[in-house]
Amino acid sequence: MNSDLASLDALAQADLVARGEVKPAELVDAAIARIERLNPTLNAVVSPQFERAREEARSVDLPRGPLHGVPMLLKDLGAHLAGDPCYNGMRVLKEADWREPAETEFAGRLRRAGAIVLGRTNSPELGLAPTTEPESFGPSRNPWNLDHSPGGSSGGSSAAVAAGLVPVAHASDGGGSIRIPANHCGLVGLKPTRARASFGPDLGERWSGFSCEGFVTRTVRDTAAFLDVVSGNVLGDPYTAPPPARPFLAEVGVDPGCLRIGVLDAPPRGVIDPACSAAARGAAERLAGLGHHVEDASPPALHEPEAGRGFITVISAATAHALDHWGARLGRSLGAEDVEGITWAVAEMGRKVSAAEYIAAVNENHAWSRRVLAWWASGFDLLVTPTCAAPPSALGHFDAPRERALEGFVRAIPFSTFTSPFNVTGQPAVSLPLHWSEGGLPIGVQLAAATGREDLLVRVASQLEQAQPWADRRPPVFAA
Repeated sequence: MNSDLASLDALAQADLVARGEVKPAELVDAAIARIERLNPTLNAVVSPQFERAREEARSVDLPRGPLHGVPMLLKDLGAHLAGDPCYNGMRVLKEADWREPAETEFAGRLRRAGAIVLGRTNSPELGLAPTTEPESFGPSRNPWNLDHSPGGSSGGSSAAVAAGLVPVAHASDGGGSIRIPANHCGLVGLKPTRARASFGPDLGERWSGFSCEGFVTRTVRDTAAFLDVVSGNVLGDPYTAPPPARPFLAEVGVDPGCLRIGVLDAPPRGVIDPACSAAARGAAERLAGLGHHVEDASPPALHEPEAGRGFITVISAATAHALDHWGARLGRSLGAEDVEGITWAVAEMGRKVSAAEYIAAVNENHAWSRRVLAWWASGFDLLVTPTCAAPPSALGHFDAPRERALEGFVRAIPFSTFTSPFNVTGQPAVSLPLHWSEGGLPIGVQLAAATGREDLLVRVASQLEQAQPWADRRPPVFAA
């Protein structure tokens, strides 16, 4: 039964519970057994909460929502439950065994829908890297090839889902951190529209609106169902995403009609691996075969030479603030010895940004976003790109001497060149597992839609999922 459950997506597991064929405790026990067996190999789960999960699964008070009894994992970055360990990938917080006193609205909505959290997953320090190799917990490994990274910053979550430990896991995305790990691990990774889910009550936004909460899954319908559960603003949110016309789950399988789709198969700057270009081209051909109008076209603003400058300004300033924030909560200032070299180097960049320069960067990002979005307003429905410009990296690829720590940051550019623009604009974008390299590593394809159009992404993603199924494709390390 355990191996059979590992092959089911979250909605299939919830359906078994609803029909009385399996109990929540059986789902949880089976998932814990899978984690205990494979996590020593993958290092995906870093803060197990197994006893609490078992108690919840056996409780008569477990909410009977749409996710009743479904086991899942939360990333070790935000989205905490009351009393949870919360380390954000930081050794200094791990050593302090930092616990959050209250739950976030995001995690609370999952709990109230009946999901059962088994623990938290590995994340790079403060989510800064497109790999998951923190000093605090060591590297997570890609179940498709254990010598490779599962991506970042949601790498632990993606490794866990790809290997069948759980059907779904929380992820977050400030520059590609849902889509990059989905790309690396052969999963569905949807970055929602800005403010689709709340950061309350702790925050109004993260990284000046770049960051958002979401999930990695094996099926489009799981992504849609979980997005339905967490969507919507709460009191005090500074802004919210346009509400959908109906639940996102209702969009699965809906005919999207004939869409006008642009294709960009090479980055505006830099080089690209041929396998990544081939992935985008293959998806474009598949979409054309499904009846869509597909052409070589992309927003001119993506090709502007200064595009991305404001992104780096915001990220570096936010990192400097994060070190001040955590130092204040710990009751002491954090120094270079408390954090990884890349974190300290990026924070030092941020400390050189003046308040006036920060406001100018925010305004520049807003103006550039309007120019990007004008392309969708001109009549295009979707943009197709590779998710990344390089295949999944080998572990250690981003290592650099502490005195030259920014070299590792620069090596991240090919992995975020297609993803980060849509963090700046706030548009929804999804990575789909539509291609594999000759070496057997997943290569994702990204679809980006206009603001608020996750419904369109779900329709087209489910159309591609039906035309080119991927959910039954298994990595060498899998829980079956």
